[in-house]
Amino acid sequence: MGKGEREREREKLRQERLEGEKADARSGRSRLVIGYGVAAVAVLAIVAVVVVLASGGEDSASGDAHINLDASIGSTNGIQPDDRVGTPPPPVATTDLQAAVKKAGCKLQLKLEDEGNAHIPAESEAPEYGTNPPTSGDHVEPPFQQADGAYSETPAEIDYVHTLEHGRMEIQYSPELAEKDQLELKGLYDTMYGATLLFPNDRMPYEVAATTWTNLLGCPTYKGAATLDAIRAFGKETWGKYGGEPVEGFKFTGPTPASVE
Repeated sequence: MGKGEREREREKLRQERLEGEKADARSGRSRLVIGYGVAAVAVLAIVAVVVVLASGGEDSASGDAHINLDASIGSTNGIQPDDRVGTPPPPVATTDLQAAVKKAGCKLQLKLEDEGNAHIPAESEAPEYGTNPPTSGDHVEPPFQQADGAYSETPAEIDYVHTLEHGRMEIQYSPELAEKDQLELKGLYDTMYGATLLFPNDRMPYEVAATTWTNLLGCPTYKGAATLDAIRAFGKETWGKYGGEPVEGFKFTGPTPASVE
């Protein structure tokens, strides 16, 4: 092989080497870009998981109205739910009913007159109930009794009186009550929502009241933890006790006033 041929061969090999290096460089850049892409996806996935965990999920910004949608239990009657996040209640300080009522400055009426339980058509005019809020009396025909749950509006009297006949307890508050206090009641309700209702009532002479069939706890002034204790004690004493329509005969889920510690 002559000198000229050897030089052409070396040049050919040099060009092949240069092309190989360029190809390797391009391949490396591609792998780097892909690596960055995979890493970015992984980071985004981790961020998404952290956000979900930190927020408690998509619905963490709202609470739960605990509405019982079982048609055999009753109806919402178009009343809007209260799905606000309640303030967790403090531990119980007073468990004795009479002591709790006295401390909260409430009025307790037990075993009131049973005013009857006849059924009347939906949207009928309410009878003249003997207590305010009512604790017994004629009420709406099935299935329009107010379903268990927390509501942001006031149901019709004939609708929620029927619910009392099913052993339920109803916690009611003045719409003028401060938002902070309403959220404290909602937080208490969240611990005892089984076969229980919560809603505003602008017709009663109390800031807060709790009722069961023929029983009434009326509190002229909301006093925070003391009022919450009175409601708890009232629930333990009277919830589910009416024998005409046993509370267990109507499906419910969750903690009840009887199980609250």
